[in-house]
Parts: sequence; C-alpha cells; structure tokens
Amino acid sequence: MQQRQRRTVVNPTEFGKVAVLMGGWSAEREVSLRSGGAVLKALQTRGVDAHGIDADRNVSRALANGGFDRAFIALHGRGGEDGEIQGALEILSLPYTGSGVLASALGMDKLRTKQIWQSVGLPTPLCRRVASIAELAAAADDLGLPLAVKPSCEGSSIGISRVNEPSQFHAAWERAIACHSPVLVEPWIQGQEYTGAWLQGELLPLIRLETPREFYDYQAKYHANDTRYLCPCGLPQMREAELQDLVSQAFAAVDGSGWGRVDLMVDDQDRPWLLEVNTVPGMTDHSLVPMAARVAGLSFEDLVWRILETSLMPSD
Repeated sequence: MQQRQRRTVVNPTEFGKVAVLMGGWSAEREVSLRSGGAVLKALQTRGVDAHGIDADRNVSRALANGGFDRAFIALHGRGGEDGEIQGALEILSLPYTGSGVLASALGMDKLRTKQIWQSVGLPTPLCRRVASIAELAAAADDLGLPLAVKPSCEGSSIGISRVNEPSQFHAAWERAIACHSPVLVEPWIQGQEYTGAWLQGELLPLIRLETPREFYDYQAKYHANDTRYLCPCGLPQMREAELQDLVSQAFAAVDGSGWGRVDLMVDDQDRPWLLEVNTVPGMTDHSLVPMAARVAGLSFEDLVWRILETSLMPSD
C-alpha cells in the first residue's frame, strides 16, 4: 500500500484523522516518545487532526476502534520499525508512512541488509554472525582488529562495542547478547562517517558526523553537546553526489520507500562502506533527517507534512 511517487497535499483535512504511533516496547522507547511528541506537535500546528498513541500490545485494537484514516509511524526498533506494526496496519487496511513490511523487516536486520547489499555489489564491510565468545575470537583472527561487535536487530547504536584487543571480547559479547538479538562482527572502518536521507524520491544533503567519543554511540546521538554535525558536509559537489547515489541504491535494494536514512563510512583511502539503513529515522531535536531537511529549505513542520504525504497512495 506504500506510495511510489509523491502526492502533494495542500489542505490538512485531506489527511483525515491521523494516529501518531510512538513509544512501543523496544529498547528505543524513550527516543520514540521524543520523536512522536515532536511529530504530533508539528502536525497539530499545521492543522492536522493528529492524535498521539503510546503503542502497546493492544495497539491494533486501539487503531481499529479509533476511527483513524492513517498512521504516522514514529516507532523505533523492534515492534515498530521491523515490519510488525506495518503488517498490523496492512491487515487493518490503514495507510501509514514510510516503508512497507518487507523493507522494514530487512532494514531492522543488519545482517540481512548487508547480505542483500553484497548480493547486488554494493560496498559494505565483511561480517560474520557469531554465537559465542569463541566464535567471536575466531572471527577476529579472520577479519582482524579492531572489530565492531553489534546486535543484528537493534538501533541507535545500542549494544555496539569497538574491540581493540582480545581482552575486550567478553565485555563486548555480553553487551551485544543482552539485546536478545543475533550478534554480528565486522571490521571497524576508520574514516569519516556520513548519513544520507531519502524523502519521496529526493536525496537530502549529506551530514558528516564528528564526535570526540570512541564512536557515534547512543550518548553521542541523543545526549552529548559536543557532537558535531556538518551540513553541508564539506565534500566537493561531485563526490557528494556520488555518495548520495550510493545511498539511493542502498535504500532501493531493500525496497525502501517514502522516507529513510542510510549510514555510511568513507575510509582513509576514500572508499565508501555502507553500514545500515533506517526506515523510521529519529525525529528528535538531535536527529539527523530534520537537520538535513533544514539545509534543504524544509522546516520541521514541512518535513513532517511531507512524511505524512507518504501515507497517501496516488489513487486516494
């Protein structure tokens, strides 16, 4: 039911009654509440009949009985960004923002995303799924150190560790496995980190991320005041366009639609490496898509409106 081309809306009444889904039960619940709160305020400011719903296991019943015309998904992590809520909305025949079931499920699973990228020749670091500390150590022998150890099905850098030496294997394993997700390891890419947003078929300006921390972790994303966001990113126009094209290919490879974000690194030899795709990016005051949208001339309210437009099929 997801739109493949833009339909422009002028009158907020065209959207009808909108459920803004937030909260949920994932490890990213608090971030989702902040995203959803910001989205709800922006929609109401623009005259949309929007209502916030703190999604729990009974959310389908609340949506079915609430007289809603569509849903704005501001849920992050498992249960909201992995195809579950999208599948429920499909059953309810309730239009929703962003990617469909397939892209959502793939995007939440870093391992499957990387396997698809590799299958179509897109650059992404080699990785291994590991089931024990012994397998982690064996992977380190093959891939080298430093390594990134991460849960495959988690967001916001939750559970990720950088492993520089074998003495750190145990702590990294325990941190990742605590997320109740398959664990993957990959070489740690040294270089510049970028993120690229995709909105209704348009690519927003790239953002370059800089942090004095070991990497762009949860603290750097949502709490630190010393994280630097460079947009424009400082790359030559042609090089930025090349990386934006890579973002577009990466998003399309997992069947992404509506809006989303792709994270990548450029190593010391100027080679790009795709890291992951986000089908429901954050919409907090520290979030990246709103920053890129501002540089592109879109206010936060404009951005939220455009995202809500992705819930409309051209035939509606």
